[in-house]
Amino acid sequence: MDFLAAFRICGSGLAAQRAKMDVIVSNLANVNTTRTSEGGPYKRKVAVFSAKPLETNFDDDLTEALRMVRVDGVVEDNKNIKMVFDPNHPDADENGFVSLPDINTIVEMSDMIMVNRAYEACVTAFDSTKNMAVKALELGKY
Repeated sequence: MDFLAAFRICGSGLAAQRAKMDVIVSNLANVNTTRTSEGGPYKRKVAVFSAKPLETNFDDDLTEALRMVRVDGVVEDNKNIKMVFDPNHPDADENGFVSLPDINTIVEMSDMIMVNRAYEACVTAFDSTKNMAVKALELGKY
């Protein structure tokens, strides 16, 4: 197997997980944001991934099996906002309700743990590939 192809696959996984972590951190940071530049409360965002074919000079059958991860974009979650009764809040409507983002911190934290584990798996795969390449080079010395 081409070691550079394995490094590219691992690198795409690392970049995708970092992008997802950035989105999760943004969601957690804005859990109580009631005003945005677009107007209204902050809307939860979700990273969208897709599989991208690996462009290498492998045989066609093997090339079809290898995929890299690509971040297609970040989209807003279409969940409704939650209305909280807080008449003292500066953004409360005439009935005393405040529109807040519908972000569940437990879901975001569990997503963060999964992203962390996926990132660790990519790092482990990268490190294993590196070690295989080093051992292959050491075989050439003898």
